[in-house]
Amino acid sequence: MKCLNDFLFVLLLIFPSLTVAGPLHAQCRLEWNFGISCNNVYVALVTQIKLWTSKDNCKQGGERCLYELESANEHYIVAKHTNLIHQYVDNLTFKLVPFEEISCQVRAFSVSEPWYIMMDNGINYCNLHNLVEGSGLDAVPGYSESTNDFKCTQYSSANCTIY
Repeated sequence: MKCLNDFLFVLLLIFPSLTVAGPLHAQCRLEWNFGISCNNVYVALVTQIKLWTSKDNCKQGGERCLYELESANEHYIVAKHTNLIHQYVDNLTFKLVPFEEISCQVRAFSVSEPWYIMMDNGINYCNLHNLVEGSGLDAVPGYSESTNDFKCTQYSSANCTIY
């Protein structure tokens, strides 16, 4: 038992990030609410993903480029985002759920493909946030966002003007 305790102590000294609450793999899970129909949300997100496919969109800095639409319908969107500098890929999913008469809840998820990425400077959060901001969905009636550091790697320190 003493050996196990010593091993765990040494492990925590070497990898202090293991004591931090949150995902062990770089990812982000969040929910948005919009006071518009899911069809309107779907069109806005898909349009924005298609607008940001080119590397040219990042000439002024940031990561608002290199998105790729994999599949989409009014209920589910799958996309990828390639990091401009490191060229690693993040997988994005959006589940659109209508509620009330003209409102939409979106459950979004972004996860880094490389297994070894534990800390991402909030890039997975920014992958999602940038699309909502770029499409103007953050300005629609009833907009709200819900997440935290436990659901999103480094959410509270994310700088989406850089990422």
